[in-house]
Amino acid sequence: MNPTAPHPPRPLNDYDSGSDYSDAESIRSDDEEDLEDYKKGGYHPVSIGDRFSNDRYIVVRKLGWGHFSTVWLAYDTVAERHVALKIVKSAEHFTESALEEIKLLEAVKVSNPNAVGWQHVAQLLDHFWHTGPNGKHVCMTFEVLGESLLSLIKRYRYKGIPPSIVKRITKQVLLGLDYLHRECNIVHTDIKPENVLVWIPDVESYLKKETAEILSQHINKQPSNTTTTSSAHQEPLLKGIDTTGMSKSRKKRLKKKIKQKAAKEAQTAQNEGNGVTLESKMGSMAIHHDNDNNNNNNDTPIIRSAVLDFAAIIPDNGDPSRVFEDIVVKIADLGNACWLESDNTHIIQTRQYRSPEVIVGARWNDRADMWSMAVLVFELLTGEFLFDPRAGLKYDKDDDHLAQIIELMLRVPRSLTMDGEFSREFFNRKGELRRIKKLRYRRLRDVLHDQFQMPPAEADGLNEFLSPMLEVDVAKRACAQDILQAKWLAEQ
Repeated sequence: MNPTAPHPPRPLNDYDSGSDYSDAESIRSDDEEDLEDYKKGGYHPVSIGDRFSNDRYIVVRKLGWGHFSTVWLAYDTVAERHVALKIVKSAEHFTESALEEIKLLEAVKVSNPNAVGWQHVAQLLDHFWHTGPNGKHVCMTFEVLGESLLSLIKRYRYKGIPPSIVKRITKQVLLGLDYLHRECNIVHTDIKPENVLVWIPDVESYLKKETAEILSQHINKQPSNTTTTSSAHQEPLLKGIDTTGMSKSRKKRLKKKIKQKAAKEAQTAQNEGNGVTLESKMGSMAIHHDNDNNNNNNDTPIIRSAVLDFAAIIPDNGDPSRVFEDIVVKIADLGNACWLESDNTHIIQTRQYRSPEVIVGARWNDRADMWSMAVLVFELLTGEFLFDPRAGLKYDKDDDHLAQIIELMLRVPRSLTMDGEFSREFFNRKGELRRIKKLRYRRLRDVLHDQFQMPPAEADGLNEFLSPMLEVDVAKRACAQDILQAKWLAEQ
């Protein structure tokens, strides 16, 4: 319950699958998706060398998969660059979620490309339909990015990233959030280390070395008329959806073929691309957080699957800090993003980054992202979660989460105890927690100084920077535009 108690080293599988909001998508640590999902309404079967969108995109290797989609590294023969190709399951509800995500991504793309923050949000490049044996699939292509901030946290062994690097990252993420909030009218709703990715300069020079042999086998090769992907009919995305009828016997034969093809791909994905496998690329970041939010339109493999790991850009025996001094990052994964509206009350955010108004079921807005931002900065600097609630015998995670917030922020505004749909479940008429009576109050400044041995001046400066984003009353919480002016960001 105490947010300031020292944590033991976090296990690589720090994931609670038994949470009360467990509908959100999470990257799987398994090598492959369930082959049973290669069926009508499910995944589209893909092999290395398959082509999409009138032969424009050639599949190079697998990047990842999730409950809603598979993601592949592909080569764009028109733009002559690599892209991340996301192929969504064909069932209607997956399609609807993907189309809504595209609307958000298009708004990000066109709202104001001249804004500074535009370059700090990962961009959708293209989208199209692809018809295959399992139905009609929404496909999207994204710019290629590197590993996530979680990988950077791990590279520093959960001991904290140097402040100069964290400040650079923080400013860029704030610029991206300011762009989403003010220019696009969008709330990301899932800011966390996994969803901020590193942009790698001249990424093509690295990828071309890796994929040259694969592409040489396929780029000048005429597509076969017998493969399901190369012969599939391509249509503009906004023309609606239809289905392809098949006889029962054909379905049975096709299902067998698909399973055989998918099983073969499981082996191919491990052998292609210089021995890169899904597991080696994903590492433990697949199951880092307690992802108990109930947004069911999130498909986390997109972009979060690293195309290149940091080892590719850090010289042997080199100092990673020197490489990361010029780091550029981008906010990714808008699968859970929402339009900024006044009546948003549904549960959002991954547990450790969830804002108090969301926990109690009150209305939330773009300031929910700001709460997550503060928690993210703390984690980058310390390697620890600021809030890591656990259920007890007489209370659940939400109770403990609220207790940890109150212990640290030392106040309980009326908006928290009265305004939420679930406020009365957590608080009595006096504004006290119903199921947790003993609280251990401790200021954030003291946590930074005592637990993490931060010098007093540094602890004071960081406390001053984080506190406006950790304001429990959402109406008083700072916005990204304001925080960008903070003194802490300018200090070296």
